[in-house]
Amino acid sequence: MKLRGLYAITDSQLLAGRFLSHVEAALEGGVCLLQYRDKSDDAARRLREAEALMKLCERYGTQLVINDDAELAARLGVGVHLGQTDGPLTPARALLGRNAIIGSTCHARLDLAQQAAHEGASYVAFGRFFNSVTKPGAPAASLDLLEQARDQVKLPIAVIGGITLDNAAPLVAHGADLLAVIHGLFGADSAQEVTRRARAFNALFAC
Repeated sequence: MKLRGLYAITDSQLLAGRFLSHVEAALEGGVCLLQYRDKSDDAARRLREAEALMKLCERYGTQLVINDDAELAARLGVGVHLGQTDGPLTPARALLGRNAIIGSTCHARLDLAQQAAHEGASYVAFGRFFNSVTKPGAPAASLDLLEQARDQVKLPIAVIGGITLDNAAPLVAHGADLLAVIHGLFGADSAQEVTRRARAFNALFAC
């Protein structure tokens, strides 16, 4: 499975009242990877929403990963994305099997990416590259870091943090494989605009 293109990440508050319609609109526009991100403690709702996303992803041929919850990922037979506070990757890899997609947040540090690669990550994620609504206090990453990672880490590289259609092109030019986008995709007023943005993000990889 080649990981290259738009990496859509859900946001429960941003998508309130239009969750499945906007996610499906993004999938319609072409999403390489979809992350279900929900920080609430409502386990029943999280399972219900993750199952609904899994069905949508199967219909569109998109890979699904769950943010921070390897148990839920194992229950659904999908991948997981782990932050630095979620413990080592090795137990998640043992739980999910060798074919599951496992991503790792590396902030702006190459050493964390190298460690994640050693522990069996499928991709590494760097950010924030721009001011982020979701994580305003995250450390800043640079295009130089991206180029160094491209040389030193032999895994697909995801970039995150305030990415929009206006600022994404240099990231792709400097080696990003996955553009991880939340507000720049789902902050649209209509489902049609979500689809348009998804297509436009993917078009950056065709250049």
